[in-house]
Amino acid sequence: MILSRAKPVVTDGTKKSTSRKEIPKLEDFLEKRDYTGALTLLEYNGNDQNSINTDLWIGYCAFHLGDYKRAAKVYENMKKKGNTSVDLATNLACCYFYLGMYPEALNVVEESPDSRLKIRILFHLSHKMGDEKKLMEYHQMLEDVIEDQLCLASIHYLRAHYQEAIDIYKKILLENRLYNGSAAQAEMKQLMEQTSSSFSFGHDLIRHNIVVFRGGEGALQVLPSLVDVIPEARLNLVIYYLKQNEVREAFELIKDLEPAVPQEYILKGVVNAAIGQETGSRENIKTAQQYFQLVGSSVSECDTIPGRQCMASCFFLFRQFEEVLVYLHSIKSYYFNEDVFNFNYGQAKTAAGYFKEAEDAFLMIRNERYKNDYVYISLLSYCYIMNKKAQLAWELYLKMETSNESFNLLLLIANTCYKVGEFWHAAKAFDMLERMDPSPEHWEGKRGACCGTFQYIVAGKQPKELLPDVIQLLRNTNNSQVEQISRVMRKWGKDNRINF
Repeated sequence: MILSRAKPVVTDGTKKSTSRKEIPKLEDFLEKRDYTGALTLLEYNGNDQNSINTDLWIGYCAFHLGDYKRAAKVYENMKKKGNTSVDLATNLACCYFYLGMYPEALNVVEESPDSRLKIRILFHLSHKMGDEKKLMEYHQMLEDVIEDQLCLASIHYLRAHYQEAIDIYKKILLENRLYNGSAAQAEMKQLMEQTSSSFSFGHDLIRHNIVVFRGGEGALQVLPSLVDVIPEARLNLVIYYLKQNEVREAFELIKDLEPAVPQEYILKGVVNAAIGQETGSRENIKTAQQYFQLVGSSVSECDTIPGRQCMASCFFLFRQFEEVLVYLHSIKSYYFNEDVFNFNYGQAKTAAGYFKEAEDAFLMIRNERYKNDYVYISLLSYCYIMNKKAQLAWELYLKMETSNESFNLLLLIANTCYKVGEFWHAAKAFDMLERMDPSPEHWEGKRGACCGTFQYIVAGKQPKELLPDVIQLLRNTNNSQVEQISRVMRKWGKDNRINF
């Protein structure tokens, strides 16, 4: 490994002045991993007598700058001239591999002499070409050295064996500083500043990772152009669209992806569930159910947190909410303060009839996007009413602007309050509904709720001072029954010394 550091300055205590600067040597550029400077110097000294050595270094620098096509061309020309440099074939195979020319890389590397790099290339090529037998063969040939172990960790990652990859990385990093997201961003910033020289080969990957570390910031500027360059870019762009509630864009991006690993199945399931709920498509819902069940019931994922989330999602779509709660409860401690989890948990609790726990889950949500969602407002209102807090449900309605959703919430409050005997709030809700839509059903609901409220007042379950307001609600309706009902109420009120 070439260390990224400059040579220490050694002084003897005396000052020396020079009239001119010396031309840097190739070794100076290479030591600083300034491959652009090194390549410039090599091209400047193109007529060097040792042209073979110069070509090898040009190929080396071009490769490290990410210009694999040029590096391959250099090595190909050397090969045609009959050059027998030990690393020539292996280097050319590396270029072909990075260019995605896997059969060509295999043909070339098989001609090369045995080396640790050759084994690593063949290991990667076996994975890319789906040769499981060869993959296991070269796996056995890897040694406990950092290059081989990093190679093994990358294959584990590509095959979705994440725990195995993590174990290797932890072992390697045991004596080095581990990074969190902020520290990683700082390191990435340094790499970005160097991309004009030694790190330009990783420029796209660095840009991608910075978007991830920043929680999606700049996603639309960076990720679209990397969709067919970095495999994770498509998935992360889909996640970004989902977070922005742009479900159709997410669906268009992932609909043709054939999932191969659990994360792809899960993400495709989430997108199909979202588009299915938005469009009412049973086909998409069924697809989502299948993906979730496939992951959640698999041997490798059934006892993982994502696996249990998948089973919860599957049962949620089947509307089997008691089963949903079994899985969600098992992972609740991991997501105690997560808004998405609490939203789903609250919905399942509501559907299963556990209104107190549902109310608690909804009230833990802090994201304003969810709190302004009609599903959230309507379910929280329903829980309030079922928990004998109808006034809080009424206050949620009063905060809403006039719309179809506010009308639907009013219907929910009116009918639910009537059902559970919260007659005063039912009466107010039916009164508002009747003003908007003076239908017989709304009058009948208001009439029954007002009579129910009057019964509560007579029984001492409501304050008698409420009676004038009840009578006023009745008088908002032009109906022959109003006078008869009001007369009975007023007579009782006068007998009980109520000031009208």
